[in-house]
Amino acid sequence: MMPTFSLTHLHYTQLGSTTWCATAQVGEALCSNFEALKEKTSWLLITYTPFMKLYAFKDLDWQYYGSSVPFSARKIAQRQRQLQRRGVRLLLQRLLKKLEIKDTLDESNFPYRLVGSRYYVCFSHTGVSNNISKSSDQTVNRQLKSNVAVTISRHRPTGIDIENSNIAWRVVQRYYSDNEIATIQSLPAIQRHNIAKLLWQIKESFIKIHQYTLAQGLGKDYAYLVANLINSVKQQSNVIVIADNQSHYHIAILPIQQTVVVF
Repeated sequence: MMPTFSLTHLHYTQLGSTTWCATAQVGEALCSNFEALKEKTSWLLITYTPFMKLYAFKDLDWQYYGSSVPFSARKIAQRQRQLQRRGVRLLLQRLLKKLEIKDTLDESNFPYRLVGSRYYVCFSHTGVSNNISKSSDQTVNRQLKSNVAVTISRHRPTGIDIENSNIAWRVVQRYYSDNEIATIQSLPAIQRHNIAKLLWQIKESFIKIHQYTLAQGLGKDYAYLVANLINSVKQQSNVIVIADNQSHYHIAILPIQQTVVVF
């Protein structure tokens, strides 16, 4: 396989005077099927035509082995984790370069911090669906993609969560508080998905800030934020910031990037 790693759709946002975030899409093309090989090889042949005779592919005696063993779910998940790990760290480097900060990441403890400046760092990424067919020999030419996000803050830990899918109602019923469930159910249908998703992102962000366990963090009751969240989604703005007076944090919503930052 010949993976091609790329970071695209970069967005940089400053949140207040001491907090910044960046989002991007990270992708890796896995090009190892015959068609991709033929295209790459023909390009090489054309490049070096002054030095060799250019044969048509139909005149060459090609032997190609197509493995009958498909990519396993475990292998795909492993590739995705590697892609996401590389993506968020490359995005951090891009953000530091944008801010003209020369520093490196200390990953020895949570929350992450920069070695020199001691700024706080938080990552997030989306998963990737397994769209590789197990019945096709051409499945090795596919694109793995994930959205990635990073935030850095000067004076205290921040949380960030990027999501591109709605939260299933069975998940809401399992993890959300009774108060949150009742509040969401009382909303018009068009608002339920948006609010359920935003609450999930807020929960995930606070988990990263306070290092809650998953069950502890998801069980926190943020129903008191719903009215502000409803007003926020009505705004036509690239960045919406609301104050959480109970936690003494601010919540930034970046609708286009499907990202929430608690800072």
